[in-house]
Amino acid sequence: MKSKTVKSSENLLEELQSALAHGTVARRVETLRRVTDLFVGNAMDYSDDHVRVFDDVFQCLIEQIETSAKALLADRLAPIGAAPPQIIRTLALDNVIEVAGPVLTKSERLDEATLIEIARSKSQAHLKAISLRRVLSEALTDVLVTRGNEDVVQSTVNNHGARLSEISLADLVTRAERDDDLATCIGLRPDLPRHHYLKLVAKASLSVRRKLEAAHPELANEVSSVVQEAAQRVRAAAMTRQTEMARALVKSLHEDGRLTEVQVAAFAEQGKFDEANAGLAALAGISVETAENMMIESRTEGLMILAKVAGMQWSSVRAIIAMREKLSGGSQSDILTLRDTYEALRSSTAQQVLRFHRMQNTTSAA
Repeated sequence: MKSKTVKSSENLLEELQSALAHGTVARRVETLRRVTDLFVGNAMDYSDDHVRVFDDVFQCLIEQIETSAKALLADRLAPIGAAPPQIIRTLALDNVIEVAGPVLTKSERLDEATLIEIARSKSQAHLKAISLRRVLSEALTDVLVTRGNEDVVQSTVNNHGARLSEISLADLVTRAERDDDLATCIGLRPDLPRHHYLKLVAKASLSVRRKLEAAHPELANEVSSVVQEAAQRVRAAAMTRQTEMARALVKSLHEDGRLTEVQVAAFAEQGKFDEANAGLAALAGISVETAENMMIESRTEGLMILAKVAGMQWSSVRAIIAMREKLSGGSQSDILTLRDTYEALRSSTAQQVLRFHRMQNTTSAA
């Protein structure tokens, strides 16, 4: 085939069409096998014109043939980067997973639009096959996470080549509160942002504590202490270079007298969790660890306590609340109610609650 012209290839197509018009299914399958052998054996040598001819030939040959023959064709073409694109698309759209599966998982010829189309409309088995691809974009994983069943979601999260959007991560972390296996999978991802990781650990630690205390009530106090120490070690291990740089920047600004409420609000508006957290901690005069514990709570009371101690205006507090909601993917809070609560909160009350949080952290660290 390498030495044949496009014209002779087109003649071959015409001969095949003529022969197959009156051929048996067995003859069609045998012809498909021979053409597949020819293509696979010389795929790297064919021009785009040759590939288009093969595409037409394959489309003709797979009409009215048994599923097993289609599945074999899909399995052989899937790993080939130069495979004919139209037959790959046809196989991927097949309702039978044995046919669609190999190309959905392996073929680099499938474009993003086709993959998203299939993820939105086909079976969970099709979604599972897509979740195993070497690379998955955020747009594709969003569909898999939203529409996929437990098996699909677990497979997607376990795929370190899958890019997870902020929206998907927030959804997954929330689901993980009720699914220990999912929590473990998410926690092991190297690209999990720190604020999601800390929220995951906080919830998982509570879940583990309850299970252990229920199993061994006589060891409740000891178990609680062990879990708290483990959580502290995990938190320290989760410290990233980016977090270290953020805290160093805020420390420098604070020491130079340049850290202001306006600067902290600006960090929040830019979605910089580490900087906003460290800045709020500095203005409130507490450790970043204590501030972090209060910032990642699902309710906003902890945040407002910190802000009140720091003497912040409501406009700045609102910016930090907006950042939390955006990063967590949670529903929007009733801003007017929160504003009234914040305005009514006394500084003396906030100081008292903050002392309690400090005491808890001191006890945990002891």
